[in-house]
Amino acid sequence: MSNQLSSCLEAPGGTVSYVLHGNCYLNITNRCTLRCGFCPKFNGVWNVQGCALRLRREPTADEILDAVGDPKQYQEVVFCGLGEPTLRLYTSLEIASRLRARGARIRVNTDGLANLVYGRDVTPDLEDNIDALSISLNAQNEILYNRYCRPKLAGAYRSLLDFARRAGDFVPEVTLTAIDGLSGVDMDSCASIASGMGAKFRRRVLDEVG
Repeated sequence: MSNQLSSCLEAPGGTVSYVLHGNCYLNITNRCTLRCGFCPKFNGVWNVQGCALRLRREPTADEILDAVGDPKQYQEVVFCGLGEPTLRLYTSLEIASRLRARGARIRVNTDGLANLVYGRDVTPDLEDNIDALSISLNAQNEILYNRYCRPKLAGAYRSLLDFARRAGDFVPEVTLTAIDGLSGVDMDSCASIASGMGAKFRRRVLDEVG
């Protein structure tokens, strides 16, 4: 599979999937629990690698499945897009279960705030549905996190750390990420946080999307 963009697949409500780096990325909501200052959509940009990801309405489960097609043609199917997929957690898990039954590997890119949103620990629900989580840590402390991510809910940073710790009991691969290029954010400190909870760490680069 080429590392270049292959296609943008639209449903009636807008672009539902796009193919990049051999993966199929799913754009299932534009809603988010954060208002990150570095996010393209909060700077008026809704395109990722040539695909317009602003949704006119959220796609149904069947529309999402149709947008994937045969999942075995991809390395991974990734819930990502320009929104927080866990705001549609149980739709995502239904789709993930059906795709895994057809041979897919499933990754969810998340802000890690699902427990805060739902008011309970949802990490057990991920077991046997999700193969990998990529969790946006984005800072080594709460002050920097709040400055750059601008969470809507109080206690967001502490909640994401707790979510990441708990998720490791139910998801085979957990990776924390942070963006290199934000003033004050230290990659080594972020990597140490990930290591301390038995997770992997991945450095992202400011203004590189997709």
